[in-house]
Amino acid sequence: MPLDIAEQDAVQAARDAVGLPAGARVLAAMSGGVDSTVTAALLKRAGYDVVGVTLQLYDHGAAIQKKGACCAGQDIHDARTAAETMGIPHYVLDYESRFKDSVIEEFADAYLRGETPIPCIRCNQTVKFRDLLDVARDLGAAAMATGHYVQRRLGPNGAELHRAADPARDQSYFLFATTRDQLDYLRFPLGGLPKPVVRQVAAELGLAVADKPDSQDICFVPEGRYTTVIDRLRPQGAEPGDIVHLDGRVLGRHEGITRYTVGQRRGLNVAVGDPLFVVRLDVDRRQVIVGPREALMTGALTLKEINWLGGQPTFADAAADGQRVLARVRSTREPVAGRVALVGGEAQVVFEGSEEGVAPGQACVLYDPDEPSRVLGGGFIGRTIATL
Repeated sequence: MPLDIAEQDAVQAARDAVGLPAGARVLAAMSGGVDSTVTAALLKRAGYDVVGVTLQLYDHGAAIQKKGACCAGQDIHDARTAAETMGIPHYVLDYESRFKDSVIEEFADAYLRGETPIPCIRCNQTVKFRDLLDVARDLGAAAMATGHYVQRRLGPNGAELHRAADPARDQSYFLFATTRDQLDYLRFPLGGLPKPVVRQVAAELGLAVADKPDSQDICFVPEGRYTTVIDRLRPQGAEPGDIVHLDGRVLGRHEGITRYTVGQRRGLNVAVGDPLFVVRLDVDRRQVIVGPREALMTGALTLKEINWLGGQPTFADAAADGQRVLARVRSTREPVAGRVALVGGEAQVVFEGSEEGVAPGQACVLYDPDEPSRVLGGGFIGRTIATL
């Protein structure tokens, strides 16, 4: 029976993305969702020796009732069922303790530091793209494939990371910490496909997850209420303090610094006539500092935990060259023009204009102005420098 045209195209896209001869072993990371399931199915159709692996990242009982999660409960069952349907071997690895130490504990600590963390980046950076890659190599796989919407392209200096073809699904912001060595080994078969085509292929392949909703929010945060997790793990974050205006006036009280993030406007419960925003968090004094919108304007920021994927060997080399970049400070925001610099030994991104509501702990991902789809690297935001 001939394949449907959409399915044929998707299989060829997977073959092109993997770039290995038929019969090569490829580990497919299967979370139980439609994207990773289609990835495994396309690899199988493309003629690869596919091994499916699912990570159990947090408690089954707590997750079974949570819709839109991943890596627990029903999702593990869905991944196992899909693997059986495809006729590929499937393993479930208990990574709960690693996930707790590398992701959940760091998430809680970041809020105590007055930061706004992104646990999905930490998960990709540690548990998935570090620990799971070791498993893939131990299983004799020539590559590991995931259902992420990014593209891996071969450039003059090796593998490059690029934005997905479907801008509405692009996940490059969350994968900026992927190292050069990891990128050599990883493959992203869905990066060149629009999401509607992926669901169409899932239906054509008869996959039970074809209509399964996408994952929502943070997987280990019940109903999106992150304070529930923070209060349980770090109850000291709920200690009250003052809400203070930039001019020094005490405007009110808050119920814990972990309930606020830079740029926040709602939920302050204070008023001075004009709109107020959280400008910064003073952790030592347990103060939430608020001010007018213009106080959020940032001219530069510092970076920590830098990962560099650009043409120069290091970030320092790029800074010495005055490398121009497009900087993205939040996953939902478009990149803006700037350049990288080293100032007093401190890595910085200097904007051509101003950016608003830049929050420490978030990622600043850098793209190439001459090839805007290409990820040059990035880091986590340390502190902000106000527009002069």
